[in-house]
Amino acid sequence: MNEVNETQLTDNAHGRTFGAPIMEMKNITMRFGGVIAIQDISFDILEGEVRAIIGPNGAGKSSMLNVINGFYHPQEGEIWFGGKKRSPMKPYQIAYQGIARTFQNIELFEQASVLQNLLVARQTHRRSNPVSEILFSPFVKKEEYRHRLEVEKVIDFLDLQAYRQKFISGLPYGVRKVVELGRALSIEPKLLLLDEPASGLSVEETQDVAFWIEDIKKVMGITVLMVEHDMHLVASVSDRVMALADGKKLAMGSPEDVKNHPAVIEAYLGVSDEKEK
Repeated sequence: MNEVNETQLTDNAHGRTFGAPIMEMKNITMRFGGVIAIQDISFDILEGEVRAIIGPNGAGKSSMLNVINGFYHPQEGEIWFGGKKRSPMKPYQIAYQGIARTFQNIELFEQASVLQNLLVARQTHRRSNPVSEILFSPFVKKEEYRHRLEVEKVIDFLDLQAYRQKFISGLPYGVRKVVELGRALSIEPKLLLLDEPASGLSVEETQDVAFWIEDIKKVMGITVLMVEHDMHLVASVSDRVMALADGKKLAMGSPEDVKNHPAVIEAYLGVSDEKEK
């Protein structure tokens, strides 16, 4: 199975013009003991696009998100963000840079309200010190008001008004997924990482996710990198797609080109080399 050069495929599915690369991954290799999870993968994410990563289970998709998010540190390669080479950082430091993430397994505070969960994300924008917060100084009051306004914007954007004061523990799974997206958006990220945003959702809920991703890009001006199994969702919102298998890049280009590429079909359907001959 040969890797396909991305220049052989159409880069932009919708004919849109994007900005300069907001992130560049250069020759990334990630090993766990003797297992190579990611092998010499390079790609960029252009400002204003929705970029998707697809592949079978174990392809290296989530590992790549974990590298970008700072959970893993690759043994080889370079990561560039905003035109600057990034040194190894912890996830909270990367959040301060403007990179937010959702998780396939929802990570929310169960015994806190929707509003409280979203306000937690505003920690990356707090400028007050512990003393001024204890005294609740005029600066802190003004800052709290500003944080509340930003969170309310996200609540309105995602139609979460009815759940604002409800505890996470009492919410349906689909609503929890939306709240986690809202928490990521409350960081006001430059780059949003979505890990299986449609996982476990109904067809109708998945359609809502598609609308939100489009609006996140167009209305909020946020660049998106998404890992997703639902090819209908990928095709409907993605500008470019990268397909992985066994930690290697198979193809890169428009959703249609990647979906129909022989190497991708082989990885998903298990077409043998003998059959192809």
